[in-house]
Amino acid sequence: MNPLIKKFKEYGNLTLEIEEELSKKIISQTKQKGDFFLKQGQIVSSLFIIETGLVRSFYIKDDREINSWFGFENIILGSILPLFYKKPSFENIQFLETSKIHYISTDDLNGLYKKYHAMETIGRLMSEEYCKILEDRIMSLQTLSAEERYQTLLKQEPNVSQRIALGHIASYLGITQETLSRIRKR
Repeated sequence: MNPLIKKFKEYGNLTLEIEEELSKKIISQTKQKGDFFLKQGQIVSSLFIIETGLVRSFYIKDDREINSWFGFENIILGSILPLFYKKPSFENIQFLETSKIHYISTDDLNGLYKKYHAMETIGRLMSEEYCKILEDRIMSLQTLSAEERYQTLLKQEPNVSQRIALGHIASYLGITQETLSRIRKR
């Protein structure tokens, strides 16, 4: 079964008819390390899931890359502004490993929402979960120390330091690479 369909099923029941229609609309691709799913300023309104691989989202400010999130296997991803508002993205989404992804356009997804109440419910539940993830991230940045944020990241993704460059992790945590090195030595 397609990983994106499988993920949708975690949020609700899909009839065989809906699964068949999704299968026709989902596109599968392999992306190479360093490729971009989306670059700042682009409008790529697609929702995707990583079957294998890893991505990062980052902004550029004062010629510095600031990582905002990492996307691991079996997580639905996309950029909010292009996805929901068809506006240019502020972020870049780049593959950190060769990755197999499956994606569906927002137009196709919205068509399915209109046609099938079950899909509309699934979309709402995914949006609610995304709001929770964003709230957790904001609370983490505002209330946890850098060391606590690092420990939280390790709990969520134990192999993170083997898969992601320390500079990217430090940027995500909002600290320098030197500070991260000191935290890791403790």
